[in-house]
Amino acid sequence: MAKTNGVKTETPAQELSLASDIEDKATNEESLGQQKDTQDIDDILNSLKTLLSSVEKLQKIRQEVGDIKPLIGRMLDGEIIAGEELEQLKIGVSSLSRLVRAYSDHQTALTKAQPARDLLDQVLKERKAT
Repeated sequence: MAKTNGVKTETPAQELSLASDIEDKATNEESLGQQKDTQDIDDILNSLKTLLSSVEKLQKIRQEVGDIKPLIGRMLDGEIIAGEELEQLKIGVSSLSRLVRAYSDHQTALTKAQPARDLLDQVLKERKAT
């Protein structure tokens, strides 16, 4: 009976197959990495769009509420407000809750958009290096 030394030998075809499998795995990992990078960039851009939208909404509501600040001050000072000013005050006070919600939405959007700052810094550094 022939004895074996325990060393496993591979044929050239097996070696090529193994090399091909390793190369395919590396290609797949690279492709997945690129897809993840693209998804990250898309998420960042979407978060910037959301932030821009929340800023516009916040500014609009601030303008609406800002017009009633003197009226609220007068009301808090105990003055009687009537007529058109009273109607403006009613509209403005109801807008205050919208302002609070818009401010909260803006803060959330601002937090989610922070990765955009890192990406922008990275892109600008690379651009300066070239």
